[in-house]
Amino acid sequence: MTNHTTPSTAANIWTIVKQSLNGEEQDYTQGSIRKAVFLLAIPMILELCLESVFAVVDMYFVGKLGANAIATVGLTESVMFLIYSFAMGISIAATAIVARRVGEKNPEAAAKAGAQAIVLSVGIALLFSIVGLLFADNILALMGAKPDVIAEGAGFTRTMLGGSVVVVLIFVINGVFRGAGDAAMAMKSLWLASTLNIILCPIFVHFFGLIGAAWATVIARGVGVAYQLIRLQSGQGILRLQLQRLRPDFAIIRHIVEIALPAAFQNIIVSGSWVVLVRLIAETGGTEASAGYQICIRCIMFFILPAWGLSNATATLVGQNLGAKQTHRAEESVRLTAIYNAVFMAVITLVFVLFADAIIRVFTFDTAVIGYGAEALRIIGAGYIFYGIEMVMIQALNGAGDTKTPTIINVVCFWVFQIPFAYLLAKGFHLNATGAFIAVPVAETLMALVAWYYFRKGAWKEVTV
Repeated sequence: MTNHTTPSTAANIWTIVKQSLNGEEQDYTQGSIRKAVFLLAIPMILELCLESVFAVVDMYFVGKLGANAIATVGLTESVMFLIYSFAMGISIAATAIVARRVGEKNPEAAAKAGAQAIVLSVGIALLFSIVGLLFADNILALMGAKPDVIAEGAGFTRTMLGGSVVVVLIFVINGVFRGAGDAAMAMKSLWLASTLNIILCPIFVHFFGLIGAAWATVIARGVGVAYQLIRLQSGQGILRLQLQRLRPDFAIIRHIVEIALPAAFQNIIVSGSWVVLVRLIAETGGTEASAGYQICIRCIMFFILPAWGLSNATATLVGQNLGAKQTHRAEESVRLTAIYNAVFMAVITLVFVLFADAIIRVFTFDTAVIGYGAEALRIIGAGYIFYGIEMVMIQALNGAGDTKTPTIINVVCFWVFQIPFAYLLAKGFHLNATGAFIAVPVAETLMALVAWYYFRKGAWKEVTV
């Protein structure tokens, strides 16, 4: 019996994989929920897998330039996370609205909402670019960088912040694609950008030093955005970007902002608390602890981004099924995805606990940096199962358009609890950087439990988008 079922199962899996990667148009409001989860999740996971590969490759080549370069990238990324927060806020709003309109079988309204999300994101990103170009040195100083780090890294920071427009657009447009259920297109655009980034990074770093890494990122993201816009304009998928749809429609923009602001704020809360932790670690552990933590975070991103890909499938399924008035199907999608994510993250926890030293040694030969990085990896990795559950629950709420509840959860768990707890451990109990590391998994575990509680209450089912 096994001989007959195994080939059949393998064939079914391969069929699902091909369908998901080909970007075939699907109706996610009917049929197998398990299949729907994987049709969306496979390209989302692969999309972010290459993104995480780039993050590690980038850190590998930058790491060869020394501790100052590593610290510069880490401090700049801390500020970039604030920009990503606005990008993700608009992206979440775009996904929720587009998914709801698609579920209602109204592709015209879905396309118009996506176009207005692009208009809004360009306006906001231009403001960030201007600030970054003018005040890069001041921003690094504000982050606690030493004079030698500022002197070496200001050009990198200026280039990264100055290129905010393409960084924001690639996230927002992919949010539009995900809302439409075209996860394969989102994957292809980010794969194009990340592959080009991986190719350009070592070349540019070799010839131009640290600033070359920034130029590689901006150029690659720009190519990815161009590819996205060509696809939208062609009208090959559910959505078509027509020039008249790019005329500002302030009623739609206002609606996007109503959903995006809480979503952006929840991400700002997360990235802002991370900025505080980065500064606390630098104060209590010095440049070595800061560099070790930055390498640790890049390694964590390598594994956590695929989990985010699986979680993003939840947002699309919840949005489209609520639009089709199928709340039970939306809830079942969340339950299945949470189980898959928890199992995946449990495996990653074992990898981090057992091989932390070996992983960090790939990026640096500095013994002190290795020590801090490995310690951070073991401690933070210990909470991975809860991270997986938390991501799914938060994305389920966001996909329903309930961005306010996750915002409140983030405020309480990160700012009311995590930051004071980290300072208590680091300075009150004199654990220094180790105390800050410990605060991360404790806060994430609390957040997972609270998010699960609010999801079970079910108020998200009644949100109007």
